Amino acid sequence: MHAAAVLLLATLDLTGYAAARGGSHYDAHAHLGVDWQPAQWLALHASATEHGLIEGHATLRRELGLDDVQLRAGAFFLPTSRENRDDNWASPYTIGFSSLNAWIGEEVRPLGVDVQYRHITASGRTLAAGATAFRGNDTMGTLLAWRGWSGGDRLSAYGETRSLPELPSLSDTGPFHLQRDSGTQPFGRDLDGNTGWSARVRFDRFQYTYVDNNGDRALHGDQYSWDTRFHLLSAEVGDPDRFVAAAEYMRGDTYMGLHTPFVAADFWSGYLLASYKRGRQRFSARYELFGTSDEDHSAAEVNSESGRAWTLAYLLDVTARLRAGAEFAQVAGHRSEVDLTHHTFTVEARWRF
Repeated sequence: MHAAAVLLLATLDLTGYAAARGGSHYDAHAHLGVDWQPAQWLALHASATEHGLIEGHATLRRELGLDDVQLRAGAFFLPTSRENRDDNWASPYTIGFSSLNAWIGEEVRPLGVDVQYRHITASGRTLAAGATAFRGNDTMGTLLAWRGWSGGDRLSAYGETRSLPELPSLSDTGPFHLQRDSGTQPFGRDLDGNTGWSARVRFDRFQYTYVDNNGDRALHGDQYSWDTRFHLLSAEVGDPDRFVAAAEYMRGDTYMGLHTPFVAADFWSGYLLASYKRGRQRFSARYELFGTSDEDHSAAEVNSESGRAWTLAYLLDVTARLRAGAEFAQVAGHRSEVDLTHHTFTVEARWRF
């Protein structure tokens, strides 16, 4: 059995953007994860933060010579991220995630079944294909369309409600006033009864993934079901324990509403990450682009956004259990005539047990 926890996180934001939010701020949170393997063919995993359950799944694996078949069921992350490869979907390279993986951590949270077949060639190459059927992720796209891209390392918990910006279309007199005032629930109970799906194929360190939540775009009680789908390409070269370069690119679209006004937006995001580890020290750099394009041209807000960001991070393994780090990030961009330019400086202490 293995458990990991993040017990202390101290964050210091600088510039006018931070000052507008009250200057520097400090945060402490725990992320607890447990892994148990009662049999060679069965593994159980669960993790939670102070906000609630993040993951909970069972994995069955059967080896067939050089091949293996894996079946996973429960609440899990799709195996797409090149950053979030550490315990509890954390990143070993930086403190904050890219905008691409920050959105996945917030809104791409399937509840379902995943099956994967993997073959290792005689030369050591990996060929794999997988497919997922899921429900409970009907609101995927809400935060992306109405709030926009965001960084950080915040993971949405099961049944948790995430706040939305105060938009005119969400006000008591707006066309979407029936959306719950408290915000959106990224994953939890299923709204429309439709089954979403995902498929992926991998060759060595290159992977292509397609995701479609198959939402019906209708209002269910006080939440809308969004129809969101995207393509995701990823690649990686090098050794994560020495020098590694990784990249991901996502492109998709999201829709909500059956009549005018409605919401329709295209979105894209991509990053290139390089990380070098020497002894107990790690140095990382990441550059990314992201954006959305408003496609509904209805009475709702214009959801277009474009931006870029770069991040520099230094991490130090003080002991086998304690990691310290410092990170500088700068973001430049616009969303509906609003200047998104800001930069942050983050220091962190992370303890595992």
